[in-house]
Amino acid sequence: MSVFGKLFGGGGKGGKGPSPQEAIQKLRDTEEMLAKKQDFLEKKIDQELITAKKNGTKNKRAALQALKRKKRYEKQLTQIDGTLSTIEFQREALENANTNTEVLKNMGFAAKAMKAAHENMDIDKVDDLMQDITEQQELAQEISDAISKPVGFGEEFDEDELLAELDELEQEELDKNLLEIGGTEDVSLPNVPSTSLPTRPAKKKDEDEDDMEDLQRWAMEAM
Repeated sequence: MSVFGKLFGGGGKGGKGPSPQEAIQKLRDTEEMLAKKQDFLEKKIDQELITAKKNGTKNKRAALQALKRKKRYEKQLTQIDGTLSTIEFQREALENANTNTEVLKNMGFAAKAMKAAHENMDIDKVDDLMQDITEQQELAQEISDAISKPVGFGEEFDEDELLAELDELEQEELDKNLLEIGGTEDVSLPNVPSTSLPTRPAKKKDEDEDDMEDLQRWAMEAM
């Protein structure tokens, strides 16, 4: 008989052991029972300590008996602490094992589902399908480009001819401007006035000559 069978009442050699969920629940129940036992022993220890203090001076024998019982309770409490640690470790290990089992089971289930999904797939057919998709996408792009290209309602023009015509128009405009500039050069200048410039009055000329003579005379005297 397995350990689980001995602990949790499994069947004989041909009996089926408990499931992980059942074993985990049993361990939790045991932990709860031992925790209650701990609370009970702690209260008993407190009571025996009170009894020992109460009879310490009046009844030494009763005080000693209380201390002995306290020691036994403390020993049981220590044993329960160790048992709880062992059960807790076993429960955590079983929970981890159960988790791993569920994870592996689900992974195996997913692997079978993927295998079934790929069962009717042929890699060559997949390649052909992807090639067809690529071709259709390229065709769709060409159609979009053709639709978006501006049209002249059936009229087609040679761009080189249009550029040549534009050059001719620019040359004509340039020649026209040059002709206009050349025409302005033939404009005749205004006639020279026929009348003579007015002459300075003779009196003014004589005064200037007198001033010049006075200046020369002053310079000679200064020397």
